[in-house]
Amino acid sequence: MSILARFRDIMAANIHALLDKAEDPEKMIDQYLRNLNSDLGKVKAETASVMAEERRAKRAYEENRDEIAKMEQYAIRALEAGNEADARKFLERKAELQARDAELHGAWQAAADNAQRMKQMHDKLVKDIGELEARRAQLKAKWAVAKTQQKVNRLTGAAAESGRSLAAFDRMEEKVNRALDEAEALAELNARPKDDIEDLKAKYDSAPAGSSIDEELEALKARIRNKDGQ
Repeated sequence: MSILARFRDIMAANIHALLDKAEDPEKMIDQYLRNLNSDLGKVKAETASVMAEERRAKRAYEENRDEIAKMEQYAIRALEAGNEADARKFLERKAELQARDAELHGAWQAAADNAQRMKQMHDKLVKDIGELEARRAQLKAKWAVAKTQQKVNRLTGAAAESGRSLAAFDRMEEKVNRALDEAEALAELNARPKDDIEDLKAKYDSAPAGSSIDEELEALKARIRNKDGQ
């Protein structure tokens, strides 16, 4: 009866509450049904045993009733044959059998009640297992959707984090550029002032007195003047 007690406890519990406590509801569903099917096998064996006992008790009761009827018939035959002593013996045996009648009937009735209760338990367990088998597909489908949604949520969070990382990178780049601009400006301010006099000196040092073209042109003019003067 411990099997039936555990079965009643399981069926009275909320399956969703049990699944909520499980790390992997999908595995929990399969294990849950495996346990119930294992219990069903034990309940089926117990039910068959109780039903067999009910049949045995019924057979014993009916056989005793048949013997009572037979003893009465033998007593009648003995009287018809003029053997009162034999008839008395048959009636004495009939009385003994009748004394057992109530006991055998009570045993049969008790066995029949037990068999009925066990069969009801067995049938309910079969029905509930069938319903849970049907619900298992739905629960697994819901669990698959839940896992997919969790994955999407994680990816969405990762995408948001990536956006924040890019924004932070942009801020760092802007900060680096600003620092570089400030460094270049400071370097320009720290540079030594330019000495203009050196450039001015170089201008005159490198400037030729006249270009060779001008000199050659003047020489040709002088030759022409000299030629005309002659």
